[in-house]
Amino acid sequence: MFAAIGGTPYNIMLLLHVLTGFVAFAPAIAHPDLSTSIRDARGTERPAVFGYIAKNTMRIYGSSLIISGLIGFGVAGVGDEVYKVRQGWLIAAVTVWIAMTGVLHALVRPGEKGVDAGDTSAEQKLQLGGIVLTLLFVVQLTITIWKVGV
Repeated sequence: MFAAIGGTPYNIMLLLHVLTGFVAFAPAIAHPDLSTSIRDARGTERPAVFGYIAKNTMRIYGSSLIISGLIGFGVAGVGDEVYKVRQGWLIAAVTVWIAMTGVLHALVRPGEKGVDAGDTSAEQKLQLGGIVLTLLFVVQLTITIWKVGV
């Protein structure tokens, strides 16, 4: 066995899983406040700020979301003696992770690009994506902390 639950390799993998999850969702917490702060900005400032945010979405936050999920598969696989991959809470966690990745690519990223390009209607898409991502993150935390369905 590579790593027993509670062992150092398992704990390192779990730490990386949680850490990448926090990095992935930092913008869901920070960007709505930032968006409100720059809402009244005129000229080139507002699109420029959203341009910087959009560059980081896939490079940092999107990558962290994907890596967090992949490491989560590893954590579940390593803990197979305690947690079976076919348990309902793990299946639900994977489903929510896939949904979060879809929302990121279908709403958040295009919304950021649109605001960067000066499209005022794109902000609604961005706000909706942020709300849905935040709700899915809360659902994900609930599923994985309480192991709903075990």
